[in-house]
Amino acid sequence: MTMKSRPLGNFKSFGVFLMGSTALAATGSMTPAFAQAAPAMPVAQTEAAAPAEIIQSITVVGTQRLEADTVRSYIRLRTGQQWTQVSADQALKDLYATELFADVSVRNNSGAVVIEVRENPVVNRIILEGNKRIKNEKIEPEIKLAPRQIYSRSKVRADVARIVELYKRQGRFAAVVEPKLVQLDQNRVDIVFEITEGPKSKVQQINIIGNDKFSDGQLRGEMVTKQARFYRFFSSGTSYDPDRLAFDQQKLRQFYLTQGYADFRVVSAVAELTPDKQDFIITYVVEEGRRYKFGDVKVESQIRDFDSGRLTATLRMKKGDYYNAKMVEDTVESLSETAGLFGYAFADVNPDFQRDKETLTMGITFNVAESPRVFVERVDINGNTLTQDKVVRREFRLNEGDAFNSIQVKRTAERIKSLGYFQEDLEVEQAQGSAPDRIVLTTNVEEKATGELSLSAGFSSIENFIFQGSIRQRNFRGLGQELRTNISYSSYSKSAEIGFTEPYLFDRSMAISGDIFRRDLNSFNFFNNQRNTTYQQATTGFQLRLGVPVNEYIYFQARYGLSQDDISLDENTFFSGNPPTCDPILAGRFLCDAIGKRLTSSLGYTLLYDDRDNRIRPTRGQSFGVSQDFAGLGGSVKYIKTRINADKYWKPFGNFVFGLSFESGYIHPLENRGLAGIDDVRLTDRFYLGEPQMRGFDIRGVGPRVQRIFQEGKVVNGVAVNNPITDRNQIQDDAIGGRFYYMGRAELQIPLGSGAKELGLRPSLFVDVGSVFDVTRPVLQSVQQREVLADGTQGGLLYYFVDSAGALQTSTTAVNGDGSARVAAFRFKEEFLGDTWKPRLSVGFGVNWNSPFGPFRIDIARALLKQPGDDTKLFTFNVGTQF
Repeated sequence: MTMKSRPLGNFKSFGVFLMGSTALAATGSMTPAFAQAAPAMPVAQTEAAAPAEIIQSITVVGTQRLEADTVRSYIRLRTGQQWTQVSADQALKDLYATELFADVSVRNNSGAVVIEVRENPVVNRIILEGNKRIKNEKIEPEIKLAPRQIYSRSKVRADVARIVELYKRQGRFAAVVEPKLVQLDQNRVDIVFEITEGPKSKVQQINIIGNDKFSDGQLRGEMVTKQARFYRFFSSGTSYDPDRLAFDQQKLRQFYLTQGYADFRVVSAVAELTPDKQDFIITYVVEEGRRYKFGDVKVESQIRDFDSGRLTATLRMKKGDYYNAKMVEDTVESLSETAGLFGYAFADVNPDFQRDKETLTMGITFNVAESPRVFVERVDINGNTLTQDKVVRREFRLNEGDAFNSIQVKRTAERIKSLGYFQEDLEVEQAQGSAPDRIVLTTNVEEKATGELSLSAGFSSIENFIFQGSIRQRNFRGLGQELRTNISYSSYSKSAEIGFTEPYLFDRSMAISGDIFRRDLNSFNFFNNQRNTTYQQATTGFQLRLGVPVNEYIYFQARYGLSQDDISLDENTFFSGNPPTCDPILAGRFLCDAIGKRLTSSLGYTLLYDDRDNRIRPTRGQSFGVSQDFAGLGGSVKYIKTRINADKYWKPFGNFVFGLSFESGYIHPLENRGLAGIDDVRLTDRFYLGEPQMRGFDIRGVGPRVQRIFQEGKVVNGVAVNNPITDRNQIQDDAIGGRFYYMGRAELQIPLGSGAKELGLRPSLFVDVGSVFDVTRPVLQSVQQREVLADGTQGGLLYYFVDSAGALQTSTTAVNGDGSARVAAFRFKEEFLGDTWKPRLSVGFGVNWNSPFGPFRIDIARALLKQPGDDTKLFTFNVGTQF
């Protein structure tokens, strides 16, 4: 008697489509994975009316890796038992249930039972083919079948389902995964998952049925899912996601609840494939209900420190206002925070709703249950392997034994995140302590890399070619110390700097830092549309800083700096005479005054208030700072420089971030140099304004300047005149700075979809306003043209006259034949412009992009208000690359 298997059939019954093609591999033949080892269903073939037999022996044949006793242990047949068809069928089922065998047969020869098996192969390796959108690292963890495991059809089927589900989460519902086997020797196989990813399924249309109070467009705006349109090519919200569909239903309900529709519900939400099976059409059926208003609203507190009447008076919602569920949630949170501020960490605030469908009112009673005051029992820090405990612990605003305060807990989380050593979503968790009035604060941190090695090269509209290299360790030795060094080089500046910061000197709240630097700067002007170097400034020095917090938000820093400046001019260009000296005709008096060496010894301080949530990319809060530097403790420079700055950030709506900033400065000289037409504040110590601080204007394009305007002779109405050259590229322009400046900025940061956010795009709209002014009027110069003699030397002055043919000529004679005076032929005249407090204003649009090639910034700004002499600039950019 023999029990045999028969094929189960087409794999379509399992919901996966398999191609019937067969491919060949170098190591053997490739076949569809489920066709190779399809398990057989037992079919009993027995002789009619066969007499019952006793099993005399059980023999196992066909095994390769398994022992015969192991196979016999999987079945219930035993020698001495009676052979029946039922027991034979059960033996087949038991063996197939182990998923160790590709084929099994059971034969009975007069009591000698023979079990013949063919073992499933061993998996040699797993191969993924065709996956481009999802990398192997994301797919492999989803595959449960692994090398050296026994192959089974059910395991492969489960892995196919997992891979398909992974693609569905990415919005690719047309993805097809076809598993195949590559037969190897020694009963081994390679499993190949051939993946056809297909296009990303988009949401072609969103239909809403049943909405009368609000338009389809308004409701779509509340959803995360968006309709696929050409202008949303950066948005990831246009792809179909079932989880997002459920989330959008909650968003709709939240929106209606904030508008007073307390009975709103989503009747159904259906997503259907388009006829081409590529995209989805989503249809929502909603029931808006009627609009409610607030009824009686009050607070009932069982905590003795809380006066119910006073708390009721502080509630934002009033009787008669339209019901707003978000306002209710905010009130619960506010009451909980207030309780936490007084030490009641586990205060239970429950709103009790009294809905009246007849009057369409919603009365609310906020019940604040009695709870004990809580004290901090213990502070636990977990997950830090490099960073020492004390670095995190010193940022806690609460210690063991302190009364609990929810505001201080929130501030603690912000301070720890501001360190930059740990994950962005860090939280300080609160757990019940050993007693009802005890609480345990726990911080689970995940450390990030804090060492930075950066090499960058690029091109800037300000400095042309740029190269920069830096090494920085922000958590040196796990003690929170910062060690940094930086080298930069460009066409117009070079610098090298090394610095160190200890944020907690002697484990006290006192920061000390210092820098040693060398900076070389080439200043410049523009002439003939070319950038020409004017003076070179080499600065070598150091600065020491000591800072202490006054309280949680106020910080004081004192500093001392010593630097030597060496200002020089190109002698071949700007010097004349014997011995060579600076020629004011060639360089201008303001440049001749700047040259030389000088030593600056300065003592300064900064007082800063700052409660912003993030110092790098703030979204809320404000800061205000005052700083002063006194130069004159020795050295050759004496002045007092004062600066103020203020910033404020908030979210006016959604994720839009609006920021206002203002800064101003004034430098007052403490010496009288007694030079006519020369300011007592040296050229290199003054304030300058322009790109990049004030967009829409060129570098140093705002403020006092001396323009050297060249002249050309012309005939106007038959009379010779000097006519200035008005082409800006032909005007020599030197910014000379001012003692006083101010600058303000308003900027709106525009949020984008998650797709654009992943690309690092951060656009913004901005308005810049400012001015720099107040400098001693320089002595201006003018130069007349002279005759060039045969030996190359200069002769007498030249004058214009008009000859008989009406042509313009020059002559050394100062009068015409009729005795009238001729016009002197000027080479150039200087003008002093821009020294005014009147504001310059520009508006524009900018984008920051962390591109694959490095950081990229572009600004397009137009100057709406400007003064004569200002240099404007419409387009600026800065791009680099890192390697």
